[in-house]
Amino acid sequence: MLREKKEVRLLNGKIADRSNEITEEEWLQVNEFNRRMVDDYLSNQTHLSPQSLVAYKSALKIFFVWVKDNLNNKNCIEIRKKEFLRYMNWLANRGFSESGIKFKKSSVSAFNKFIENFYDEDYPLFRNYVTAEMQVPKTGKVFAKEPLTPDELKHLCDVLEERGEWQKLAYVKFTYSTGCRRAESMQLLKEVVNYEPKRKIVTIVDENGKEQEAESVSYKTHEIRCKGRSSVGKVRKLQFGQDVMDALKKWLEVRGEDDCPYMFVVKQKDGETHQVSKSVFNDWCIGEFSEIVGKRTTPHNFRRSRATNLVCYDHRALETAQKLLGHESSETTQMYVIREDSEDADEAFI
Repeated sequence: MLREKKEVRLLNGKIADRSNEITEEEWLQVNEFNRRMVDDYLSNQTHLSPQSLVAYKSALKIFFVWVKDNLNNKNCIEIRKKEFLRYMNWLANRGFSESGIKFKKSSVSAFNKFIENFYDEDYPLFRNYVTAEMQVPKTGKVFAKEPLTPDELKHLCDVLEERGEWQKLAYVKFTYSTGCRRAESMQLLKEVVNYEPKRKIVTIVDENGKEQEAESVSYKTHEIRCKGRSSVGKVRKLQFGQDVMDALKKWLEVRGEDDCPYMFVVKQKDGETHQVSKSVFNDWCIGEFSEIVGKRTTPHNFRRSRATNLVCYDHRALETAQKLLGHESSETTQMYVIREDSEDADEAFI
């Protein structure tokens, strides 16, 4: 069985699912046939982004570790429909949300379709045992997508500053200001503190509907690989404000000298400094940050909060949030709002 601490933490309404962190040791206990088939499937999914590949790999690892523990490690082509129904119930009983179970279901279904299409001559009798009529268990664990208000964000930053947690403060400010994802925050290099600001006079519309001019001061990062439709994603330079630059400089001042080029890091027991992992951002948000603001907070919620606050509190146009987040369509940005120079969002940094 997966270790208790890795299945789920469900305490005082705070959920931090860690089942996707299957260790290499656990994975090697899965039978070789299943591991080989998963590797073959993933290597042929050239249409998926790197982030999507990681998600599918994680979902399949969780499933086949369960198969090892509960179905005597049987081969994937021998699994039956009723056994997969047991798996979905197992997920529900361990506190997974309905959306999380739905994704894990679709991941296994896609894997099965790959076997049907690519191995039809080897296994002509195999059929996808994950069917559309299979109902995802109703767990009631559907997390509200509740953005942080400007006051809540200020409170979070004030508390982190009072505690002297400068790296976490820099992460919050950078992630919120840019509206970026956790995989994009990871890529930030500490060299950005040497970049020059961009100053521009922009015309904005205030809350009374009147136009006025204001100075925008912002910075651009180096090229960062972001989420995109292609397998390699989309390369962008993220834009952030002066308050972020101040926070980044403060963090590097406290951090001191080391050889790691990345901004957000962890220090190992051997004294070496390494690039932080995405799971660390999850731990900060779902643990400490959620406790500070009094509501469930995730890394992605900073992105949603930035879009919502720009439009609803700062009265900026939806297109400004669209440019900042890097969405190709304003319709995508609209779903976030809960009510390169030509692509700059200068109105966001006044």
